[in-house]
Amino acid sequence: MNHYQALVAAELDVSVDAQVAAMAQAIAAQHGGASRAVLFYGSCLREKQLDGLMLDFYLIVSDYPSAYPKRWLAIANRLIPPNVFPFAYKGLAAKYAVLSEADFAALTKCEASTVSVWARFAQPTRLVWVADNAARMIAVSAVADSGPTLFSLAMPLVDGDEPVAIWRAGFAQTYRAELRAERTDRSGSIVDSDEPRYRLFGQALLDDGVTGFADRATAKRRWSRLQRNGKRASVVRLAKASLTFAGGIDYLAWKINRHAGTQIEIKPWQRRWPLLGALTLLPKLLSQGAVR
Repeated sequence: MNHYQALVAAELDVSVDAQVAAMAQAIAAQHGGASRAVLFYGSCLREKQLDGLMLDFYLIVSDYPSAYPKRWLAIANRLIPPNVFPFAYKGLAAKYAVLSEADFAALTKCEASTVSVWARFAQPTRLVWVADNAARMIAVSAVADSGPTLFSLAMPLVDGDEPVAIWRAGFAQTYRAELRAERTDRSGSIVDSDEPRYRLFGQALLDDGVTGFADRATAKRRWSRLQRNGKRASVVRLAKASLTFAGGIDYLAWKINRHAGTQIEIKPWQRRWPLLGALTLLPKLLSQGAVR
């Protein structure tokens, strides 16, 4: 285990609020023996008061057919990963995304066609439930691949090797590769929230010998492809979420209103036909700049 991997393993083991741990266990129980690991991530990691917030989890499963009683959910998860579900437990609200161990490992590597997984797990994360030690090792390995992926792709865009500047450049690029309701400066606040952490982790990557993905021109082309792929994938996932996420269109409106300062109201027909409603809502959001 190199320096960066050791830092990731230690960070994953940092304790969490007992309510978070209990919710993670309850999420794992939803999918029985297929559940392998539960990871807690996102802005709620920094919050002490969890009431009224939407907690974010990833559930890692052995495989999709074993995780679902309904075959179509397994097919949807395999074709357009991840599936996302709402979850409530003892007064707290959450959503969790489901990935197989194989997909989790693949989507944190530089070859992944979208940024959605490795961009999240290059950030602080907690491993809050595991089935066994083998599941722990697989989860730690995948998370530890995420940071080097972002860092190596961002290095050619920055003059010099200042770790924080590289992280900032990388997160700025990932925000352009997904539909986002957050402010345009939100990517910088990721690093601002814990700059010493990113400096430490970035220096560990440099010490471990991580190098840039390619020359600057090649790296820019790679980011352009990731951005095109990411925008398309975001639209497809949004449409799929209207089928797998009960009340998904209302959650979408809530999140956009919260981050973009808009006043979107969902009409009754959009709730009745959420797939069509989500797709007809998207052009309006793009034209108004509510999502980018």
